[in-house]
Amino acid sequence: MLDWDTWQEVWATLQRNKLRALLTALGVFWGVFMLILMLGIGNGLERGVIRNLSGLTNYTVYVWPQRTSLPYKGLQPGRYVRLNDADIGAVARAPGVEHVAPRLQLGNWRGPQVVTYGAKKATFTVMGDRPEFAFVEPLTTSYGRFINPRDMSEERKVVVLGQEAYKTLFGEENPLGKYVQIKRVYFQVVGVVGTQKSGDDADKILSSVYVPFSTFQTVFNQKDRVGWFALTAYRDRPAAEVEASVRNAIMKGHRIHPNDSEAIGSFNAAQKFEQLQGLFRGIRRFVWFVGTLTLFAGMLGVSNILLIIVKERTKEIGIRKALGATPVSIISLIVAEGLVLTSLSGYSGVVAGVLGLEAAGRAVSRVPHAPLSQPEVSLQVALTAVLVLIVAGVVAGIVPARLAARVHPVEALRAE
Repeated sequence: MLDWDTWQEVWATLQRNKLRALLTALGVFWGVFMLILMLGIGNGLERGVIRNLSGLTNYTVYVWPQRTSLPYKGLQPGRYVRLNDADIGAVARAPGVEHVAPRLQLGNWRGPQVVTYGAKKATFTVMGDRPEFAFVEPLTTSYGRFINPRDMSEERKVVVLGQEAYKTLFGEENPLGKYVQIKRVYFQVVGVVGTQKSGDDADKILSSVYVPFSTFQTVFNQKDRVGWFALTAYRDRPAAEVEASVRNAIMKGHRIHPNDSEAIGSFNAAQKFEQLQGLFRGIRRFVWFVGTLTLFAGMLGVSNILLIIVKERTKEIGIRKALGATPVSIISLIVAEGLVLTSLSGYSGVVAGVLGLEAAGRAVSRVPHAPLSQPEVSLQVALTAVLVLIVAGVVAGIVPARLAARVHPVEALRAE
């Protein structure tokens, strides 16, 4: 295999049948190219989804009220659960809860509210929040600050704007200290916030305005009301366990049957992350399965071509054996041809796949919030693909090589 004359002969053989060699190599090239491309796009989709959910940590839990479905202690089913201030303490005391952020929305889910600054008017979602919300939803600050404990204790009429709300009302003007009007009540702007998320989740945050929770309750006549809870669990406690403990705490305070699964709605981000991880694990397995089958098809093509080459060179092989060529030398020659075909075409497929992913990465980088982010493959994957190619080249040449090694010199010289 290390004989230079052998490799020169292999190259001369391939050059004599350029079209046949090219078509055979194309099958291997396409299999490797598609494998690299699919793996890279799969990685890019995974990165894109994680980027879009970057503000949603896997220890975040959301809890909201619904209607009861079971009778309990003289109360009939179908009762709508109304959360109140007492639930804030009950949730905070639940095992595993780190930060509790009770939330209120003006108008609930019936639509945004008009916010006015001078002659400008626009509709945005008006939220009542506490400082703890910044721990649940990591926010970035463009101007000023978010709601603080003093805003809460003094029920200050202040407001924090999402970036889209700020741009709509103020343009490039510094908003700090200015006043906006919500339902004929004036609020002083103390900050502008953004988010690490993208997509629809980001739009909801950026197109909202945030009022201190206590101020919201007083000004908008929502005393002793809580819309829903957003909270975080301690890192050493499973989010599903904390979710169950919070549900139980609320159900006890509202006389809800312990087995009523409809009365309190909940969601924990860990479950969603696990589902996404499972989805992408399945995608990776599917890509490797399809890629391996494609490579196998290319390997069969190489093996078939080598069989044809052996048939065409039967007389030549017979002469070689008559002159003293050993079976090992014959096998090495045929295996070398298969190795050259698969290695050159496979390496070209790897390079083309990487270049394709690079072009795709540059294209999607210009699209805000694209679902694809940095499509690429790791060095380990590339090395694995190269190793698979080398093995495939050797395997593809084994059957034709063994057939060539069995050729009897006398019968080979009689072959037409």
